[in-house]
Amino acid sequence: MPTPPRSPGRPSRPARPPQGRRPVEPLRRKKPRWGMRLATALSVSVLASAGLGHALVAGLDTGIDRIDPFKDMKNRPAAGHGMNVLLVGTDGRDKITAEERRKYRLGGAPCHCTDTIMIVHISADHERASVVSLPRDSYAMMPPHTDENSGEQHHAHPVKINAAYAEGGPQLTVRTVENMTHVKIDHYLEVDFTSFMKTVDVLGGVQVCTVRPLQDSYTGLNLGVGTHRLNGGQALQYVRSRHTDGAGDLGRMQRQQRFLASLIAKTTSTGVLLNPVKFREVARTLLGSVRADKGFGTDEMVELARAMRSFSPSSSEFTTVPIGTLDFPVRNIGSTVKWDPVKSEKLFAALREDKPLAVHKNHKKAVVVDVSPEQIQVQVENATMTAGLGKKADDALAATRFRTTGTPVNAVDRSAKQTVVLYDPRWDRSAKSLATAVPGARLQPVPGQGAVLKVRVGADYRGVRAVRGEDPYQGEYGAVTGDEVACS
Repeated sequence: MPTPPRSPGRPSRPARPPQGRRPVEPLRRKKPRWGMRLATALSVSVLASAGLGHALVAGLDTGIDRIDPFKDMKNRPAAGHGMNVLLVGTDGRDKITAEERRKYRLGGAPCHCTDTIMIVHISADHERASVVSLPRDSYAMMPPHTDENSGEQHHAHPVKINAAYAEGGPQLTVRTVENMTHVKIDHYLEVDFTSFMKTVDVLGGVQVCTVRPLQDSYTGLNLGVGTHRLNGGQALQYVRSRHTDGAGDLGRMQRQQRFLASLIAKTTSTGVLLNPVKFREVARTLLGSVRADKGFGTDEMVELARAMRSFSPSSSEFTTVPIGTLDFPVRNIGSTVKWDPVKSEKLFAALREDKPLAVHKNHKKAVVVDVSPEQIQVQVENATMTAGLGKKADDALAATRFRTTGTPVNAVDRSAKQTVVLYDPRWDRSAKSLATAVPGARLQPVPGQGAVLKVRVGADYRGVRAVRGEDPYQGEYGAVTGDEVACS
């Protein structure tokens, strides 16, 4: 590396190259930060170069419990572009201490099934990661197979998708997912409770935020409104909880997606992927208690490190497979979740074709609210004598993506000094979100008003504030980028 200049006006001469070597043209940079540049150059070279990259992770993959989820599989989908990893979370807890079991409510016998199923797609250009959650109660048609436990031969039959692991392990899980999505799985990675908790702890915890209290007596989760830094055990409570509200497993998957977005933000912002020592520590912890296919080794780890090196929260996108029927009854199985056949096929076609699922753009700063503006119907009333004020407020709310009627009306009383949000108490969460968008607005319950909220504009109206939902409106594929759901 050339000697740093002593002053901006008098750069030193480049050192004379040793005899027999061709001189190298020095790089010209504006106002270099030499210490930072040196550290970054060393870190990047360790991760990016093939030889040193292998040296960095050498020996790490020897501790992985190897499995062959693709053994004897036939009639598989055609390979697409990019890389698809089937990431499953199981309820394995063999290495968790008795104290941790009590503290984080991890008692009871494991079901030996998949608690979480995700397809993680890394784009061919390494600039995007798409994560698709598959509800564990999804209606699935199990392909013919031999039961891993009893040895009994089974014909194709309907099940919940997480039963594939219980009946046939990783191989049947991969077969079932491929049959349902027509997406070829390139690698399989299985994470249990232990590896999840330890990895979060090695990272120093992960930050999550919530606009409403989260309590679940089953997992012991108890978070107030605001931002929280979770350790491994608390993070496990957060991603496992499904009894915090009426959303059940779908709400749990949204929290898992928010957690992954925050995890990516933590990993990229703290330089873990550019710090050889930290990267090795995190990788050793994660890989120490996972199961993976035989092809997921040193090359793949270096490739993933390279791919994620330039990642940011906006590089990631998250979605849940589109749902057609939330409560689809199946004889001898119970209630299942049935996918929307048209929308889900579009989603998986986009994965196969390596297309983005979400609109990647610069998002305006917005206050996070409990309910997305896109889900709230609004009628605007002008309660002042100012002509056109109702139309102005309607336009502003529509621009913030509230579902306004587009036809504001005049109120009976035109002398209101304060703006009021009138709402049916059954839609109180929506009302609070709407009032947040209209600074100074007072909430007034009106039993029996129905689903349409009213904004009665008063003389104090000063415009609309940008807001976005904690679980934002998710478009055709239900996809959001990481910067939309991670803590801002």
